[in-house]
Formats: sequence, C-alpha cells, structure tokens
Amino acid sequence: MNILAIDTATEIFSAALSTENGLWYSEIDAGSSHSELLMECVDGLFKLSNSRKDSLNLIACMKGPGSFTGLRIGFSTAKGISMALGIPYTSIPTLDCMAYPFSPFPGLILPLIDAKKACFFSAFYRGTSLLSDYSDLPPDLIIDKIQEIRISENEPVILTGPGAELFLSRLNKPIKHSFVSPLFNRAKAWELLHISKSIIIKEETDVDLGPLYLRKSDAELSKSQY
Repeated sequence: MNILAIDTATEIFSAALSTENGLWYSEIDAGSSHSELLMECVDGLFKLSNSRKDSLNLIACMKGPGSFTGLRIGFSTAKGISMALGIPYTSIPTLDCMAYPFSPFPGLILPLIDAKKACFFSAFYRGTSLLSDYSDLPPDLIIDKIQEIRISENEPVILTGPGAELFLSRLNKPIKHSFVSPLFNRAKAWELLHISKSIIIKEETDVDLGPLYLRKSDAELSKSQY
C-alpha cells in the first residue's frame, strides 16, 4: 500500500511516504510556515521516490491535539488529496504518535505539547496501551495523575514531545525516576505512517475525521465573550 503521512500538529513539520520501492521522510523546523512548505515537501518526496501522486492508496494526517492552524492545514491537505484521487484519508491522535516509538519502554510514557496558558496537552501510556484521556492540564494536575497511574514510585517515567522540557521547568521539584527522551522534539510523520499501516481503514464521516481540539481557540473564546 502506498501511503502519504503528514504531521503539521507542531512547529516541527514532517512528511513520510511509503511505496513499494521504499520509505522516504522529510522533517523541517517550519515555525508557522506549514502552508508554504507542505506541498513543496510532498512533491519532493514523490520526486525522490520516482512515484506519482495518483499511485497513492491512503493519506494520513495528525488528528490532534496540537496547533489549531497546523491541524486545519493538515486536514484540508489530506481531504483535498483524498477527494482529488478518490482515496481514503485517516487521522491518528498526535499523542499516540509521540508515544509510539517508546512502546518497549518499561514504565510510563508521557508525551507533552505546550498548550499555552500554563497548560499542557498530555496522555499516559504503558507499552502500547493508552491509560488516560487526552488532557489539557496544568503541571500540578499532571503530577497528580502520575501518582495515580504509577504502579509504584519507582516506576520510571519517560517524557517526550515538544513540551517535555518546558513542563519540567515548570515543576517545583523533579519527578523521581523520570527523564526526557533525547528525541523529545522530533516530528512524527514516520510514526503516523507506521500506525496507519497497521490499522484497518473503515468508511468514516467528516465528523469522525475532524481535528481533536481539547479547548476552543483564542478567536472562539473571544467571540463567546460578546
């Protein structure tokens, strides 16, 4: 199956392409330039792989949480390519993709994204199992959840995701037996691609496939005040 995966959920943008001839990957510190760089990057992957867009069988994007603008760009691109080629598109939760490479880790896996307003998007995993809801919480409540979910205070905790270092800097005291992954701030289109390969794609509605927003955007919050 030929699959294109795009990760526009954070400032680090990435795209991955799988064809019968191999795997190709590109990662860029895009800041807020996702819309300008996305199709140029995708076109580059097809050129490198010596394949055509009309050979695609599936396109995958990040479901969220993440940047409101980034997620909308990812979904609109995935849906546009899907409609143009008549192929399915799917979405995978961002935090799942961030936790995926650490599934062999013998302890808790905690991916974190800076949600602004002194909060973090997060979820807890052990192996391949999701242990909690996708949350938008301040550091002290995340610490409380660590204590609830840990098997013991000696169970190790690995922090990953672009908010990991910032999260640690907001704590009054360190978490025992915890550390930040050296790859905490990588984009995750590669993981998105591999998870998409392993799932059964079913017919889904646009509602099912919409972005996962754990809070309203600042613009929506401003409107609700009037």
